[in-house]
Amino acid sequence: MISLNSGAAAPSFDHPLELLHACHGKIHQQLDTLQKLATHLPVHGCDQQVQQAAQGILRYFDTAGQFHHQDEEENLFPTLLALNTPEKANVKALIESLLAQHAVMFAAWSDVRAVLVKLAEGVNTPLPEALVEKLVGSYTPHIELEETELLSLSARLLSPQQIMEMGKCMAQRRGAKFPSA
Repeated sequence: MISLNSGAAAPSFDHPLELLHACHGKIHQQLDTLQKLATHLPVHGCDQQVQQAAQGILRYFDTAGQFHHQDEEENLFPTLLALNTPEKANVKALIESLLAQHAVMFAAWSDVRAVLVKLAEGVNTPLPEALVEKLVGSYTPHIELEETELLSLSARLLSPQQIMEMGKCMAQRRGAKFPSA
């Protein structure tokens, strides 16, 4: 079962569903930083705070954020779709919806990313509120759907072996060691 204890130690690859959940929290933090950056920029210009925030957001979404989507699209979704369960039609519909949302999110990120790259380099470039809101507006309901449906469904339907295999793939993707028993 997915533990939602915020005070607990950070999850590891032997608990991949909890790791995906934790990533959602980090995505929210990055989106909050992006919104603060968008408010700060028109008043203060591309100062050191803007540059550092842009660099941090880029670093997160270009690495951990990409890994998160790969974890889902290359491991979790195919594993769920391969299950022979009475819920197969619902699982398929959910995953199709999430994949469509991923496409919208990637497009929104691409637009925001282009501006953040300039800001990270110290170029005073406007960050249109519409771009920020499009990105935040695409991620927020997506994360909610994954939190309320995908992760609980995965915890219920996947075997411990399937979850362990997913964790191993996630560790390998990041060049990390899988925790030994």
